[in-house]
Amino acid sequence: MPNSSSISEFFLLVLADTRQLQLLHFWLLLGIYLAALLGNGLISTAVACHHRLHTPMYFFLLNLALLDLGCISTTLPKAMANALWDTRTISYAGCVAQTFLFVFLISAEYSILTIMSYDRYVAICKPLHYGTLMDSRACATMAAAAWGAGALHALLHTANTFSIPLCQNNTVDQYFCEVAQILKLSCSESDYLRESVNIYFSLCLIFGCFVFIVLSYVQIFRAVLRMASEMPSEQGRHKAFSMCLPHLAVVSLFLSTGISTNLRPPSLSFPSLDLVLSFLYSVVPPTLNPLIYSMRNQEIKDAVRKMMSYHPALFLL
Repeated sequence: MPNSSSISEFFLLVLADTRQLQLLHFWLLLGIYLAALLGNGLISTAVACHHRLHTPMYFFLLNLALLDLGCISTTLPKAMANALWDTRTISYAGCVAQTFLFVFLISAEYSILTIMSYDRYVAICKPLHYGTLMDSRACATMAAAAWGAGALHALLHTANTFSIPLCQNNTVDQYFCEVAQILKLSCSESDYLRESVNIYFSLCLIFGCFVFIVLSYVQIFRAVLRMASEMPSEQGRHKAFSMCLPHLAVVSLFLSTGISTNLRPPSLSFPSLDLVLSFLYSVVPPTLNPLIYSMRNQEIKDAVRKMMSYHPALFLL
């Protein structure tokens, strides 16, 4: 059996055995990747270029779009390359880098989603204090804290994961280097449990963020229902609910699939189920976030139309 000092590369999960299915998977992943790049790229450009969108809500939306771009670019290009060239290897250094970047970006994204719920809470429940609580300095501090916490979280898990002796084999039953799958290669149960404790602690923090998000939206829903009698129509109430419920759905997807992936014992782990769960939290949210948060937003639509009118050649490529 190999040990961690002799491992120079890992073998990732084969998405299909036949060449035709491999090419089909390549084109499907390419379509998803291009859709994610287009949607998040349009959001980033629109928010950065239009002064009307330089508000706290769109500032955090810009951060979310950048994190989505990084997250999906960390995993899908390698999976597409393996499917296209009928390979499954990734170097040891490449696996370490992929693990760090993915954990960093996904952790920072969850933090940004938590901050976005707080931003909506202040905007709806404390509108008179919004300018004070969510000024530019506060927004920059919260965004920097989210990125910094993601980096520290990723450094902790990456260092602990790859410091564990690996001697089972060098085959990762996933299409990218995932911490939960790499831990299955550890030499002993004690090594596995050591990093599992860190995972449990991280999931507790994530669950705490989820509780904070739910409580924020409970307060938002109560405030909206309380003001319903003062609203001349259903438009204001519909706008508030349509903005909060999709956000809550994405966070719930993150939490449920992340817990299922990392807390299930190895005896209940199946490659096909692991693949589906990982796809749900690593690919689906970055692809759908532009639709959920932005393309239903009239201000974003207007900004994108202006960009298209100013630079139509960019959208004909």
